[in-house]
Amino acid sequence: MYIGGGGGMSPSSIVVSAACGVAILRIVLSLKSLIYLLGRWWRWLDERAQVYQYFEIPKYIKEGGGSGRQEEEENPLYRKAAAYVASLPSLEDADAAAISSSARKPNDFALHLAPRHSAHDSYLGARLSWSDAGAGALVLRVRRQDRTRVLRPYLQHVESVADEIELRRRGLRLFTNSPGGGGGWSAGAAFAHPATLDAVAMDAELKARVRADLEAFLKGRAYYHRLGRVWRRSYLLYGAPGTGKSSFAAAMARFLGYDVYDLDLARAPDPRALLLRTTPRSLILVEDLDRHLAAPEPEPERRLTGILGFMDGIFSCCGDERVMVFTMSGAGGKETLDPAVLRPGRLDVHIHFPLCDFAAFKTLASSYLGLRDHKLYPQVEEGFQSGARLSPAEVGEIMIANRGSPSRAIKSVISALLQQQQQQQLQASNCGPRSSTVGRRLNESWSARKFDEIANGDGGPSGLGLSGENTLKEFKKLYGFLKIRSGSRKEGTIAAAAAATAANGNNMNGVDHNKEW
Repeated sequence: MYIGGGGGMSPSSIVVSAACGVAILRIVLSLKSLIYLLGRWWRWLDERAQVYQYFEIPKYIKEGGGSGRQEEEENPLYRKAAAYVASLPSLEDADAAAISSSARKPNDFALHLAPRHSAHDSYLGARLSWSDAGAGALVLRVRRQDRTRVLRPYLQHVESVADEIELRRRGLRLFTNSPGGGGGWSAGAAFAHPATLDAVAMDAELKARVRADLEAFLKGRAYYHRLGRVWRRSYLLYGAPGTGKSSFAAAMARFLGYDVYDLDLARAPDPRALLLRTTPRSLILVEDLDRHLAAPEPEPERRLTGILGFMDGIFSCCGDERVMVFTMSGAGGKETLDPAVLRPGRLDVHIHFPLCDFAAFKTLASSYLGLRDHKLYPQVEEGFQSGARLSPAEVGEIMIANRGSPSRAIKSVISALLQQQQQQQLQASNCGPRSSTVGRRLNESWSARKFDEIANGDGGPSGLGLSGENTLKEFKKLYGFLKIRSGSRKEGTIAAAAAATAANGNNMNGVDHNKEW
């Protein structure tokens, strides 16, 4: 008995046909895959139509030994070429690549050219390709018509990029000079200072200018050589202790990617000889320059001559791409230095690091405590406006000690400002009536009101090592002392104010001709 017709399709056949149709449609509609296939076909045709020249770079080269034997030595160009090829973006699009990880850094993966495969590159409009020939050799393929124009500049480019990659991988090093006249530099240690230009508390405009100056220096090899000048830049960082000069020098070294040579002039009778033992791409740090120049010595002129020769003598041209950073913390400022030391060429850029003001305080609070604003900020601003000053190091230490409570940290800063202001007034009172009246210009009313607020519990001096009952007694004593001082004679105040006004008028006539940031 006949049941079904022969023209029908089974369900399995329908499913297979639909799957094939979807696959074909996806291939046709996949524009990216289609373009990729067309590109491969075009490169295949182009390679067959061009004439290429191949240059093999072996990993080992044979050198003649002292006894007539040939010894194998590593080819430096192979190591640099392998590092360069591993950084090519086209390696990610290669048909095959090897993956490796670093033993020193976690989650640091790198691609390497797989054997018998190639990666493409371009330079000066010419197309080049690298391939791994196996047996420890790389092969560079260049079109014959581009060989004369491209080959040598391209290999120089490969070495330059590879040197930068190697510097980033090995990390920065810190060196210091050994004691004694014949001492050189120490073996060096890893330089892992965490300071960065972004984290340094500094005026935003000033920081941007310094960053732009450093970037211009990094790109200035051809410019300096065209001018016939040594590729070198020098900076003077001056300000009170604790204002961040050393941290800023460390941030400069990290930004530049330079090794740091910390030179102690007290242990270097002739610092010029140490310049010959430094490497390019280095930052030479000389701290407390003013103290060294002011130190007692039988022949101060000879010492000054040695420093000037170290800063800008014939020895300073032995090596390219160097940055010299000098710091000083003297109370007299940079004016205490000999003018010959300050001139451009020896100290190109002068950067002043002031004590902390309210703007710097807000930057530190944002960095240390994550605060953008706080209800106690007006009191802090009033404290800085009254003339009290703290160093960034002091403010930072208070915030670190009280990082669990931002309010307690700000109250501690206010208390530190009050104590610093009180010390200034006591010092002024010990210097005679005229200085005493000048000291009262530090806004005694702010001090009295703030002591009263803290005594009433509105802002305790947390973090200063004072307990509750004793703290209240101390503040009441200080408050009474301020009230007594507020009722003193006003004649001295008027005279001191007039003297200060006359002094300010005389200072306005001075003009600083140095390049200072």
